[in-house]
Amino acid sequence: MSLMSSPIEFLELLAREAAAVEFEGPLVAARSAGLPANQIAELEQAKVLALRVRALLERRRRREIELSGLYDTASDLAGLRDSDDVLRAIVHRARNLLGADVAYMTLNDDDRGDTYMRVTDGSVSARFQRLRLPIGAGLGGLVAQSGTPYVTANYSEDDRFHHTGEIDAGVREEGLVAILGVPLRLGSTSIGVLYAANRSARPFAREEVALLVSLAAHAAVAIDTARLLAETRAALEELSTANTTIRAHSTSVERAAAAHDRMTALVLRGGGVEDVAAAVTDVLGGALLALDAEGRLLARVGEIDEPDRSDMVEAVAASRTEGRSVRRGRLWYAAVVAGAENLGALVLRPEDELVDADQRILERAALVTALLLLFRRTVAEAEGRVRGELLDDLIARPLSDAEALHSRGRRLGVDLDAAHVLVAVGDDAFASTGSARQRVVSWATTYASTRGGLAAARDGRVVLMLPGQDAGAAARAVARDLSRVTGRPVTAGASGPARGPASLAATFREADRCLTALGALGRIGQGASTAELGFVGLLLGAVGDRGDRDVSRFLTDTVGPVVDYDARRGTALVKTLEAYFGVGGSLARAAEQLHVHVNTVTQRLERVGQLLGPDWQKPERALEVQLALRLHRLRDPGR
Repeated sequence: MSLMSSPIEFLELLAREAAAVEFEGPLVAARSAGLPANQIAELEQAKVLALRVRALLERRRRREIELSGLYDTASDLAGLRDSDDVLRAIVHRARNLLGADVAYMTLNDDDRGDTYMRVTDGSVSARFQRLRLPIGAGLGGLVAQSGTPYVTANYSEDDRFHHTGEIDAGVREEGLVAILGVPLRLGSTSIGVLYAANRSARPFAREEVALLVSLAAHAAVAIDTARLLAETRAALEELSTANTTIRAHSTSVERAAAAHDRMTALVLRGGGVEDVAAAVTDVLGGALLALDAEGRLLARVGEIDEPDRSDMVEAVAASRTEGRSVRRGRLWYAAVVAGAENLGALVLRPEDELVDADQRILERAALVTALLLLFRRTVAEAEGRVRGELLDDLIARPLSDAEALHSRGRRLGVDLDAAHVLVAVGDDAFASTGSARQRVVSWATTYASTRGGLAAARDGRVVLMLPGQDAGAAARAVARDLSRVTGRPVTAGASGPARGPASLAATFREADRCLTALGALGRIGQGASTAELGFVGLLLGAVGDRGDRDVSRFLTDTVGPVVDYDARRGTALVKTLEAYFGVGGSLARAAEQLHVHVNTVTQRLERVGQLLGPDWQKPERALEVQLALRLHRLRDPGR
């Protein structure tokens, strides 16, 4: 075999990077020289191997070009100055590396809910360059919607995409056939699409898809970096402006910084509204009031009177609207708000005029006050939920694991085996809004917690479990204090004492019936216990909503004439009847109890007979009269 007809010739072809067709030359020469078949076969095998090596080298060279392009793109990002230049470079490299006729990029428009053409390379159609793609329409719209790459060898004939007249017309005018689109992603969010397209039908290889995905990742980084740079420049400009202001007002700023540090320290060490008020007056001088949303005093520092209610409401509303402190006469008002929720106000009477930095101190103090109030409320609500859930489980039926309930009580500092009374508050405390109900529940939670008890909302009631044995006193205290909070009469029924988890559910039902009985008796805004109402309370508690009407009618029909007679003439017939029945019908003992003569008692009872009829002392009528007298006294216990 001659040297020129040996496998070495293929190595030489590889060395000079010859075209694939040139690898047929040694075989043609060998056949022309009449070489034996075995030598020709050997050359054929050498050619195949050489072509494989050539293909491998070609792939590696192409990969090197791709990596170089990606490296150049990364270098551009590192020296980013103009995002438009970087995006144009990425699209240009995408076109060159994939050998595509056209490359382009679209970005999502969140305001309009579609995508628009951002950068093109190789495009000749102005219509195509102005295209906007609805989300989900066309190949690009589908990529933007799904966040995954899509490729088509022939777009116009591909029915996987939702075609629209505008998009199809633009693609036809550009002459595009094969299109590859990959998403531009920032984290899990798709912000646009990067494309490579050809004006002839051909598939895109997997390596080309991977390359375009890498370029898209760089493009997304460029976009995000440009956004961050713009934000940074804006922040630097703001800082520069702030620095100028700081230099012009150095004394005020130092004072504001000291106030900021002090209030931050207050928050970190768990200070209260009183501490914030003291910090503000220490820095700004003067006197300050801290008020809650209802205008109730939270803290007072210095000599300052509470402003007129209407003036304060107007000033706080103005502060909320403007987002700044406002001045009214000698007073400065700063609304204490959290989002859209009004939490109260700070009212400052400064010693000297306030400059802008001083106003910001007051506004920051209002912000810190809102934070403290929210934190305090959040802690209270969290503890209240835990305590409320325990009480709800205690009064639920059937009773759950008693030992577990004891354990939960111990963690909250509540001894369930100690004597407790149950107090039920009706929906007359809730007004007509959910916020009013929440305020009542919050108050009950705090009230019970400070006394070592529990509170919860259940079945339209607010229930309190309070340590102690005097259910009536507890009910009256709750009714009195909660009426002051809500500004409306609040009725409270109570029962107990109860000891142990097993007895609390029944005690709650008794308290609930007591509350119903109070409503039936018309004792709105009062508190009482089941023991104080006795069997009448038990009966009325089962009557329900009709109880009040039934009691009034029963009283009118039974002892109404006697009550009316006493009211008109100032007599004591009702008291005489109560004494008479109370001593078992003895005239002498009744006279002794009333401190009158027996004849006086007889005359009064004769008048009762004239008013009620001669049969009023018969057993059936007498029982009704006694029940009516008891109801009459329960409806007006102070009589």
